[in-house]
Amino acid sequence: MQAFYADHFVLPLPAGHRFPMGKYARLRDRVALELPQLRPGVALPVSDGELALAHDPAYIQAVVDGSLGAAAMREIGFPWSAAMVERSRRSAGATVAAARVALGLGGQPAEGMAANMAGGTHHASAAKGSGFCVFNDAAIAARLMQAEHARRWQPGDRRLPLQVAIIDLDVHQGNGTASIFSRDPTVFTLSLHGQKNFPFRKEASDLDVELPDGCRDDAYLQALELALDELDRRFSPGLVIYLAGADPHEGDRLGRLKLSWDGLEARDRRVFDWAFQRRIPLALTMAGGYGVNIEDTVQVQVNTFRAALDYWRRYQALARPWAPR
Repeated sequence: MQAFYADHFVLPLPAGHRFPMGKYARLRDRVALELPQLRPGVALPVSDGELALAHDPAYIQAVVDGSLGAAAMREIGFPWSAAMVERSRRSAGATVAAARVALGLGGQPAEGMAANMAGGTHHASAAKGSGFCVFNDAAIAARLMQAEHARRWQPGDRRLPLQVAIIDLDVHQGNGTASIFSRDPTVFTLSLHGQKNFPFRKEASDLDVELPDGCRDDAYLQALELALDELDRRFSPGLVIYLAGADPHEGDRLGRLKLSWDGLEARDRRVFDWAFQRRIPLALTMAGGYGVNIEDTVQVQVNTFRAALDYWRRYQALARPWAPR
C-alpha cells in the first residue's frame, strides 16, 4: 500500500510549542520497521491553482507571501515561515496523491486504498486557517479528484460528478470542511466528534454526531454504526476520504473521550469494511493526535495502518477493477 509523507519538511516551532511535530517522523520510522508492505513516497506540493479549488485566492496569496495578519496567524497556531508554507502544500499533496492512487487516476492502476502519513487539516476553511490547519487537504483532494475524474468522460457523457464522502473521526469537529462544502451536494461531510471540544463554534456538516466527554468504546462504536447507516441511506460515494484521528484515545491530552486501543482499531476496521463492502476507493489521513505520551499517538496510528493493510490486500485480491460511481 502506498503512503505519502512530508515529515522532512519540519516547521520551525518555538521551544515548548504544544503541536507534536515529531510524531510524523516517528510514525514513518515505526511503519518502516513493522509494516514493510507499506510503500512510502515523498509527497509533491500542490500548486496555487489546486489550492484555489478549496481556498480563496487572496488567502492563498497572504499565506504564501507572509502577509497574513497577526490575529489570523494566532488562529492557525503556527508562526509564519517559508517552511510552514511548503509543508502545508505537501501535506495537501500527500492526500491528493493517496486519492489518485486509490482511484487509479493519473495513468496508474486503481489500488483501492492509499494513505497520507499526515493530513486531516479539517479546521482550515476557504478564507482562513485555524487549529494548526493552514490548507484543507481533504477539501482540495475532493475537488481535484472530481475534476480529474471528469476529464476521463467522453463527449456527450451525462454521468454525475464523482461523489465524495469525507468521514471525519478526529475528536474535533471538521468545521472548515463543513463550511467549504456547505452548499455542495456532491460531497458528503460526516463528523463524529466531542460535543464540548474545539471548535467551540461548530459549522453544520451534512451529518454531525456529537459525543459527551468520557465516551467509551461501546457507545462510540454504536454511534459510528448509526452514522454509517445514515450515510448509506443518503449518499452513494465513489471515493471516501477518511480522517482517522488518534485523539479520541483515552491518553490524549486534548481529546476528552476515553477510547481504548481496541476501540480505535475497531473504529478503523468498521470504516474500512464499510468502504470495502461497497467497493469504494478510500484515501486515509492521520488527522489529530496529542497524546500525553507521544508514543501513544504514534501507536494508534501504527494500528490504523496495520488495519488498512489488511483491507488493501483485500482490494488487491478482487477479481476485476472497480470504477468510481
